[in-house]
Amino acid sequence: MAALRNIIDAAKYKISNMSVRSRLMVLTVLGLAVTMTIWGWIQLRVLNEILIEQQVKRMQELSETVIAYYQHFPSGKGLSVLDDTLEDHVKSDDRLARIDLFSVINGEVEYIVGAGRVPYEWPENIISSAMEKSKTQRIELNTDAGPALGLLYLFSSGRDTQVFVGVIVFSQTRLEIVSRAKRLLFFSTIGLLLAILCVLVFGYRWLIGRPLRVIIDTIDEFQSGKYVKRIPIPRKDEWGQLADHFNLMADEIEMVLARNQELHRQLEERVQEATHKVVQLQQQVNQLQQLTALGYLTATLAHDLGTPLHSIAGLAKLLLEHDAWPPDVGRKLELIVQQTQRLNTVIKNVRHATRLPEPHFEAATVPELLNETLPLVEPLMQKSGIQLVVNVDANIPVLHVDRYRVQTALFNLIQNALEAMPGGGKISVIASALPHNDIVAIIIQDNGPGIPPEMLARVCEPFFSTHKDEGLRGLGLAIVQDIVKVHGGKIEIKSSPGEGTEVILYFPIIDKTSSAETFQERLSPSNS
Repeated sequence: MAALRNIIDAAKYKISNMSVRSRLMVLTVLGLAVTMTIWGWIQLRVLNEILIEQQVKRMQELSETVIAYYQHFPSGKGLSVLDDTLEDHVKSDDRLARIDLFSVINGEVEYIVGAGRVPYEWPENIISSAMEKSKTQRIELNTDAGPALGLLYLFSSGRDTQVFVGVIVFSQTRLEIVSRAKRLLFFSTIGLLLAILCVLVFGYRWLIGRPLRVIIDTIDEFQSGKYVKRIPIPRKDEWGQLADHFNLMADEIEMVLARNQELHRQLEERVQEATHKVVQLQQQVNQLQQLTALGYLTATLAHDLGTPLHSIAGLAKLLLEHDAWPPDVGRKLELIVQQTQRLNTVIKNVRHATRLPEPHFEAATVPELLNETLPLVEPLMQKSGIQLVVNVDANIPVLHVDRYRVQTALFNLIQNALEAMPGGGKISVIASALPHNDIVAIIIQDNGPGIPPEMLARVCEPFFSTHKDEGLRGLGLAIVQDIVKVHGGKIEIKSSPGEGTEVILYFPIIDKTSSAETFQERLSPSNS
């Protein structure tokens, strides 16, 4: 069984690897072979039956002649003449093997006359069957001289007596005719199969091979990027229908590719526009941050320089009130007063030049603010391996804010969180509405080292920084605090060593009756 299964599997594998042309040829040849084999078998059987019927008809005629003679001359002399006649007839006809006339009386067989080339006794079972059926019996025989065909012809002459004529003819001629017919049918079948196979080969090339080659070549060119190629088959058969369907599909694909190219071009333009807007936004945020830092620096310098200048100017004016000074000393005191006034004017001009512009409030949603800010810090996060998680409630109302100032505040807070986690970490940006207080809270969390308690109260002081070895620092949270105050909001910082830092920006939901005082009341512990 295992060997047979292996043979079947091998045959299946070979068939599965055959081309369609080979499969078509094999199936066609097998079908024709089986069909012609069955057809030939039927024809041979029909031919054999025809030859047998001819022999049976001849034997029946001979039997009827013998019965007619026996009916007219049943005497001894007549039977003797019949016997001689039968013997002469057998000798004159080589195809005739034997003729017997016998009767069955009460089941006993009685031989009357007969002649033959071979000895033969009719079996009792055949005689009994003929008597029971009252019908002529035909039988295939094997005699000493070869195969033969026997006919047992029944003629009933009485109720208890039946007369039979048994005729046997040789079947060699019939068998030779059938054998020659078999050979002729075999060779004609082989020739017909070869002719059909040749027709199939050329027909396959014209009907299947050539159109299939055209379709395959067109599809290969289409896959290589030549989307304008189409299958040039103008026929109306199945190949033509396949070509039409492919051409329609190719037209649709070409249209889709054209639309995709147009969408890609539009997407590139939008990306360029968005990139340009991000660059402009980055420049504006940097400019605002630099201007804010410069304002803090100028205010500090003005404060630190203004006090001693006022003192110097006041002392010089007091000294000028005394008239006992020599003229050159008085002149020098006047110069000191003039120069201190000049320095005071310069300080005022510098403070005016570095003053932040007036805030420009406009309607903006929290998702818009985050979408415009987060791309600015995305390259820094990718470089530091920091994960950013954004969670914004869907029900946050629209805020009225200075877009660039809020973006500066968010940028500074995220940048501080990045600097607190040089080895990587996670930053969460959470925005939610506090409807009972009409407040929007934006939270920036990190899982960095946190802020020590003794420093937590000073982190919003200008120029306070834990980075002692780097240039001008300590303005980020101070700037954020001022920006939130401009909006009438509040900043809250929560941090513990080893647990990260959380900075919460509270922005009021402004309406016509809102003010900074009412907002501060909302944030008071009694109302929260």
